[in-house]
Amino acid sequence: MPSKQGSLQFFAEPPTKHPFKKEQESIASWLKDVVSSEHKTIEQITYIFCNDQYLLDLNQSYLQHDTLTDIITFPYKEGDILESDIFISIERVQENAQLYQVSFQHELSRVMVHGILHLIGYKDKTPSDKNVMRAKEEYYISKLQDQTNFLIS
Repeated sequence: MPSKQGSLQFFAEPPTKHPFKKEQESIASWLKDVVSSEHKTIEQITYIFCNDQYLLDLNQSYLQHDTLTDIITFPYKEGDILESDIFISIERVQENAQLYQVSFQHELSRVMVHGILHLIGYKDKTPSDKNVMRAKEEYYISKLQDQTNFLIS
């Protein structure tokens, strides 16, 4: 497995509030474990929590997509060393949690690990790829549940 993992940080873009300040260390540890389990190394990954409008502006400006989304990942390094900014709309996560009838924490965890899995190289364009991605998400969410009380709402 790769050696020591680098920096993993979390920020909230106002007016969005940070969704898990108290659990920050355990969430960072979990995500670093995910990356290590996939035989990759983090140089720097920054999660930025924001609202729908902020993420829509990024989606339009950088990706030329005029749609709401829950996550946008900007990879700066790919391969075995990961460096990225990952933007997550807390409003989309809240709405999707209700839609899929899961807790906000569960859906946020799924979206966070989804971004990491994309950086690692997993895709979700085909039905087969989506099945692999979803299985990986659920596997790593079960690991989070074993490590912390974050998923207990």
